[in-house]
Amino acid sequence: MAVQVYFIGAGPGDPELLTIRAKDIIGRADVIIYADSLIDPQVCASAREDAEIYGSASLNLEEITGIMLDAVKRGKVVARLHSGDPSLYGAIQEQMAVLDEQEIEYKIVPGVSSLFAAAAALKTELTVPELSQTVIITRMEGRTPVPALENLKSLAAHQASMAIYLSASLVSEVVAELTAAGYLPDTPVAVVYRAAWPDELVLRTTLENLVECMRTSGIKKQALILVGAFLKAKGRRSRLYDQDFKHGYR
Repeated sequence: MAVQVYFIGAGPGDPELLTIRAKDIIGRADVIIYADSLIDPQVCASAREDAEIYGSASLNLEEITGIMLDAVKRGKVVARLHSGDPSLYGAIQEQMAVLDEQEIEYKIVPGVSSLFAAAAALKTELTVPELSQTVIITRMEGRTPVPALENLKSLAAHQASMAIYLSASLVSEVVAELTAAGYLPDTPVAVVYRAAWPDELVLRTTLENLVECMRTSGIKKQALILVGAFLKAKGRRSRLYDQDFKHGYR
């Protein structure tokens, strides 16, 4: 069965961070549905002139999948664009369920996550020898519930590198949870607003100053909060390139 629907990771913002595969599919798609509140319209620049393009910000699930199903019935190829990588807070599961019910074949094309764009903006490594070898990707509970075992305080107890999504408007609660988990007031924190966009903004602060820093900047959404010792790890060497380290791969 030929693939007619593609879920595409459109990257964090910069159209040049599209994968080659993503750009190719966008260029041949008959119908494009993209998250227009989060994706630069230039991501669709390679689309055919006759392609049908829909912004999904104002659409509900039934309307989005309705466009997909109608296009498939007409023998069209659909490109469904999500910001970053669709596997992270992409809400693709519910869309795929509809396609599964209709026995429609689809594929997922991974994209560059905003986490990796944020790390690039910070010029940092998330996994630093002897400081952190684990990255926790999570969010503060808000309108969307979080499983009890995954509350921020419990996860923060690991003191690993943390990437906190979708929580810029709940920064006071974030600070309270991290503090309750044992993070010290001088723990380094970074906030990256609209990573890889032209108006990208990078803030570096500490846990005790995070709320005021966010208030002063006016950032309330589209920002990733990063927490951990990795943010002050400049100059640390890994064993991988040590002259005395026996290795199989470099």
